[in-house]
This record gives sequence, structure tokens and C-alpha cells, in this order.
Amino acid sequence: MKKALKISGIVLLIVLALLIALPYAFKGQIKDMVKQFINENLNAQVEFSDVSLSFIKSFPKAHVSVSDLVITNFEPFKDETFVTSKNIALTMSIKELFKTSGEEPIVVNSITVDETLLTLKTDKFGNTNFDIAKKDKETMPSETASSSGGFSFDIEKYSINNSALAYIDEGSKTTIHISELNHEGKGIFSAETSELDTKSEAHITFTIDSSTYLSNNYIKLDALIGLDLKNSKYTFKENKGFINKLPLEFHGYVQQLENGQEIDITFENPETSFKNFLALVPEDYSKNIEGVQTTGDFNVKGVIKGVSSEKTIPTLNISITSNNASFKYPDLPKRVENITINTAVKNTTGNVDDTYIDIKALNFKIDSDVFKSSATLKNITKNMLVNAHIDGILNLTNLTKVYPVELENTLTGTLKGNINTAFDMKAIETNAYERIKNSGSASINDFVFSSEDIVNPIHISEAHMAFNPNTVALSNFKARTGNSDLNATGTIKNLLGFLLSDNTLQGYFNVNSTSFKVSDFMSEEDTATTDSDITQDTESLKIPQFLDCTINANAKTVLYDNLNLKDVKGTLIIKDQKATLKNMTSNLFDGTLAISGDVSTKSETPTFNLSLGADGFDIAQSFKSLELLRNLAPIAKLIQGKLNTSINLAGSLDNEFTPELSSVSGNALTELLATKIDANQGELFNKLEGSLGFIDFNKLDLKDLKTKLEFANGKVSVKPFQLKYEDITIDVSGSHGFDKNLDYSAIFNVPAKYLGSDVNQLIGKINDDEAKKISIPVTANIGGSYLTPKVKTDLTSGVKNLTNQLIEIEKQKLLNQGKGKVKDLISGVIGGNKTKTDSIKKEQNSSVKDVLGGLIGSNKTQADSTKADTTKDAVKNVLGGLLSGKKKKD
Repeated sequence: MKKALKISGIVLLIVLALLIALPYAFKGQIKDMVKQFINENLNAQVEFSDVSLSFIKSFPKAHVSVSDLVITNFEPFKDETFVTSKNIALTMSIKELFKTSGEEPIVVNSITVDETLLTLKTDKFGNTNFDIAKKDKETMPSETASSSGGFSFDIEKYSINNSALAYIDEGSKTTIHISELNHEGKGIFSAETSELDTKSEAHITFTIDSSTYLSNNYIKLDALIGLDLKNSKYTFKENKGFINKLPLEFHGYVQQLENGQEIDITFENPETSFKNFLALVPEDYSKNIEGVQTTGDFNVKGVIKGVSSEKTIPTLNISITSNNASFKYPDLPKRVENITINTAVKNTTGNVDDTYIDIKALNFKIDSDVFKSSATLKNITKNMLVNAHIDGILNLTNLTKVYPVELENTLTGTLKGNINTAFDMKAIETNAYERIKNSGSASINDFVFSSEDIVNPIHISEAHMAFNPNTVALSNFKARTGNSDLNATGTIKNLLGFLLSDNTLQGYFNVNSTSFKVSDFMSEEDTATTDSDITQDTESLKIPQFLDCTINANAKTVLYDNLNLKDVKGTLIIKDQKATLKNMTSNLFDGTLAISGDVSTKSETPTFNLSLGADGFDIAQSFKSLELLRNLAPIAKLIQGKLNTSINLAGSLDNEFTPELSSVSGNALTELLATKIDANQGELFNKLEGSLGFIDFNKLDLKDLKTKLEFANGKVSVKPFQLKYEDITIDVSGSHGFDKNLDYSAIFNVPAKYLGSDVNQLIGKINDDEAKKISIPVTANIGGSYLTPKVKTDLTSGVKNLTNQLIEIEKQKLLNQGKGKVKDLISGVIGGNKTKTDSIKKEQNSSVKDVLGGLIGSNKTQADSTKADTTKDAVKNVLGGLLSGKKKKD
């Protein structure tokens, strides 16, 4: 006995070892078998990481699995993925592995598919991505499938685990997404008649032409299906399905025909409680409905009968009804009652375009507020025709008191409406207003909206809209947020197009406000300040793409940052993510401001292009409050008086809609009116007065001063302009940066009377009118920065210029005297008085030498040298004293 057991154990171990080892011997053959099947049967690119064989997993059958399968389409869906699967496993008799001729089909007994994504697609030309099976030209019609090689299926069981399917039809704009799909079936497919026991569950989303009919709804189906394989007929015997938690029972059959499928199915919900209606709503929205109190009934019945083919669909007659129903959630204070639902989905012809939805009634009541509605939807698959009527009152506060809806923001207010509308969807999309028929009115009162995105809640005290065939008239709109108030009227052209399609919201509005504070409409993040140097990347504000409107604005006061604008009037046009200002005027800084131009947020970085006109601005106020003006002319804040200016500028905006100074370019023309300088407040004027003692900047005459500026790349260039101090003219030009660095030149043309007594005595000795008009240029070069300026004066050129002028005047004077004596000499020669002539000539030569020698030092005697040095020293000493700030009293 022991020996027999020992032998049996050894044999068992040998068999087990063979079962483990043999798959490695067959692995190459299995791979070749799979590749051969793919190459012979599919027009697609197929890849997989491995093929494995086991005699243990499904003993006594063989277990073959393919890992990481990817099938990619050829044209016209080139490089699009058709199937991905983590694992596909087949079981079969071991003898099927030895069919190597390729002529006999390999019989498969079970299939398991894990984590598979299948995408079925039909493009707008009717091409399908799933038609990848090769057409076997060599197979004659009389030959059977059993003699054509490949696989044959004698399925006993199959399963699909944790998989997904997507169906996309671009022609009909239909999409079906099935996720979390788990399906299994057991049956015998080899017999002519048998039964298939299936269990299925998944989540489904179903959309036609942007209208979603199911949104991630949970479905479940346990079905016993009779199989008549000879007649290709499949009969539903015992079936119960669920849409969310709504139970439905199915009866009928589906039979395969040459031109499609014949369908004859009826279904209904076995329970008639109104709680079944709540069961239709996804649980994420309806929450737990087990404790909900309901009254009334709810019925779903349907008949689907006819042929489904390329040209027809089965006829439909599906009804959804409820009468005098109500529901109340246990944790909420209010009840929804008097619920009436009478809806039908029908198709009586089999033509898909004749399918329509008829909502005869969808009514309910909350407290004393009654809401009634009805609608018909026809031609659903093409250009849907809508005819609807809404009449009722809805208190928004009650929404969260009757239904467990979680709103991000609290809503309050009362909506009232009595509206009729009729349109087709293409009319909405193309703004064909003649095909849109609206009538009735709607209003809202005491509507309060709050959000984390805005600082203050928006309170609409009242708003009234009248619906006309082509437009919606906003006859009254009163709102307040923070310290701001709005009062508007206007017209809206395509409200339905905006609500039901991707169209823009077109309108024309007149908006009035007594106080409009811009910060009331900004988010807390925009208005908050912090001492931290840490900055966060935030998206730039964007002008909504859906807006296409014109706004005529009139505001008594507009508060923006530190600006207080009065009597703001103008037109704002918003279109294509661009805001255009036209004829915008305001009273600001005791003057008038005019603005025109645009701001665009279409590109990633917002841009602006504006023209600003200021008339009679108070200079000190404006340059203190406006950063742009401070950067254009930082010195101007020391000027008191009035300003006229026109500025054209363009550039980029940062995330808070503030100009990025490094990007700003443009020009400005400025005129100063009745102004004076408070020079004691500026370091630059202190430095200038320290170097130029003959001028008092507080007495500069800036009246009617005009100058032109050009700016780009963070630098402001000032075109040459002239200032006046009493009878001194000052020529100024240069540039400065937005970083406050200075590069200026100021040339002071100083008359002789400011040069001190020594120079004036010297000029008096010349005794010439031209000498008394002499002025010298003194150049001041200004560098450094506005806060720490550096001033350098050029004295050498002034001294040289003065010397040259005095020499030229005296030279001309002596030459003129010489001409007179020459005349006398000629007269003497003619008269024979030679002695007198010689005397005059000698005196002439001596006078010229003395003066020229004294001024320019040629042919110097000691006396002449002393005279010349005295003249030059007098000029240098006086100029040196003046330019160093030591004033001489004449």
C-alpha cells in the first residue's frame, strides 16, 4: 500500500511538473498562432507585450492570455486607438493547441476581458473605425467557417471586467460613453436553442447634438435570454433592469435580419410609487431617498416595435406620468406638492426625423408659489423645433429648503414669468430672428447673489424684461453692491442664443449710477495687499468672449484706486474680448479728462491703446495721484497751476490691468497755464541754484509753456523747449527713464547786466551799444537720478564767448575809427599837408595795437600784458562768483 501511494505521489509530481513545464515549450507556438490569426484577419496595427500559456489555471483545459493588447487603425483613422486591453484570456481544450495546419478552427470555450477600452467611431463621411476584418477573397461562399482556420467559439461562459466603451457618431452628433462596465454571461452556444444568463452593470452618458439625456447614470440589467441561434432570435424571458434606482421589467425579442434587426420590446416600472421618479435622478444629486416621504404615483411604460436598419428605426411610444404627487426630504423644512407630469416620447412612422417629445405638463407647487410649464420638441436629430410655455413663480430661497442641492453660493429672490417661445435651433445658432417667436414677460425681485469671486454680494432690487419676437427689452434694472449702485435699461438681441448655444450675448444698454466704486466689483485677491515678497502666478483678468454689447454710461462719481472722477459720461463697446471707449469724459483734478481707445484681452497678455486729453488739470494733484504722469514728468509735481495735455500711449497690462511701464510707448503734448514752481521742495532745483547763483527758480515764468514728449522702452525723450526767467532764456532738452534716471541739458543765456560790476565797467570803457547787449550761454548738464541729481556747469565756453564778443566789438569800433582817419589822410595828401597825414596814420596804428594787445595779448609790452590779464581776470572772477552762487550787487 505504501509503495502504491509512493508511486502515485511520484506520478502526480511528474504530471504536475509537466503541467508547469510544458507551457514554456508551447509558448513560441502560441505566439505564432496569435500572430497568424491577426495577420490573416485584421487590417490594423496590433501590438502586445506577451502571450502566456498555463495548464494549471483552467485545468483540465488550457489557459491562453494576451497582455497589453493595443490595436491602432489604418486610414482614414490613422494612428487612432481602436482597442486597448490589459489582458484577454481564452480557455480551450489542450488538443486545440496541436491544430498547427491552420485549416481547422481552434475552438474556444470561454473568454475573459480585463480593463479594456473600446472606441467605436463613425466619421461625417460614414466611415467606421471598427470595420477592420479582412475580406477573404479565396474563401468560396460554399465553404464553411470551420474550414477557414482562425478561431471558432463554443462559449460556455464569458466576462468583461472593469472596462469602458465609447461610441462617437460625427454625422448624427451622437455620443455614448459607458464606464465601469462589468458584464458576465453563461450559456451553451453550440446548441440551436438554449438560454443565456447575464448580469450587467455600468454608468452611461448619452448625448445628441450637445443635449445630454443621460449623465453618468447607473444602469443594471439581470437578463435571462432565450437563444434561437438557427433563426438568430433572442428573447427576453425573465429580466429586470435599473436606471439609477428605478426598476424596469423587459419583455419581447430581438431578431437578426439581413437588413437589420427586428425589435419587439415592452417595458414598464413594476412599482408605481413617486419615489421611483426620484430614483431616476443620479444619487450624487438626489442623495439618499430611502427616508423621503412621497405621495402620488409615477409610471413609465414603453413599446419599441419595428425594424432597426440604416433607413428606419422601430416605432416608439414611451409615456412618463404622475398625478397629484408630492415629496419631502426628512431633514428639509418644505414640501414640493401638486406635482403633475405628463410626457410622451413618440415615433409613429419609423423615420428617425419624426421622433418627438411632448411635455403636456410639468407642474409643481411650493408653499403658495405655483410653477407650470409645457413644451414640444420635434425634429430632434436635425434642426430641433421647440415650442414652450412657462408660467409661474419661483422663490429661489426655497430651492435648498425642498431639495438637497448644494449651491456654492446662496441665492435669494423671487422669479416671476409668463413666457411663450417658439424657435428652431439653427435660427438660434445663426441669429435668424425672424424664425424666433417670443412673447411675455419675466421679472426678478430682491435677488441676492454672493460668491468668493466678488467682494460684496450683488443685490438686484428689481428687474423686468419684456419678451418680443426679435428682442428682449430690459425696461428696469436696479442693483447695488458695496457702495455702488446701478440703474439700467436696454435691449438684448439673442438671449436664447446665449442660453442655448455658444452665441454671444448682444445688447444695447443705458447705465446710470450715482456712485460707482471699481473695487466693489473686484475679487478679494485683487484688492488684498501683503508685506510678503512672495508672489503667486495668477491669470490675467479677461473681458468675456460672449459679450457683444454697447453701454452708454453716466455716473455722478466713479472711484478708482485713489482717483475720484466726477460726471463720467461716454460709450463703452465690448466685442471680441475688446473694450473700446468712445467720447468718455470726466471731471478730475479741477479739470476735464477725455478718453478714447481700447483695451484687449484676446491675446495672452492684455494690451491697451488709449488717447487721453486733459484740460485745465491741477498739476500738483494730477502728478501726485497718477503714476503714469509722475513717470512721464517727475519734476512736474513741484509745479503749481493748470495743465493742458494730450497723451497717446500703448502697451501691455499686468494681471491687475495696470500698465507695464517697460512696455509703454507713445507721445504727449503739454501746455502749462498760469503756473509757478515750488523749487524749495525739489533736490534738483536746490542743486541748480547752488551752481547758478544768478537765478531764482521760484520766479521762473512757465506761462504758456509748451513741450512735446515721446516715450518708449521705459524712456521719455523731451523735445527742445524754452523757459524764461526775467530776461534770461533757458533752452532745455534731454531724456529720463521711468527708473527716474536723468540725462538733460539746460543752456542759460545770461545778459551782461548779471555779470557783475567789473565786467560792466569793462563794457562801459568800450562804450558801445552792442557791448551792452552781450549775453553768454552757460550750460548745465543734469544727470544722476531725480532723488539724487548731479549738476555740472560749463564755465569755459561762457568766458571764451564773452571774450570773443568784446574783442570783436572793440575791433570793429577801432576799424571804424581807422576808416575816418584814413579819409583825413587822403584829404591831407590831396591838399599837400603831408605832415598832418603822417601824424594821423601813426595815431591810428597805435590805437589799434593798444586795444588788440590789451585784449588778445599780441605784441605785449609790460603794460599791455597787465591790461590784458586784468580784462580776462575780471571776466573770470565775475563769472566764477556768479556761477558759484555769490551774487554781486551792481
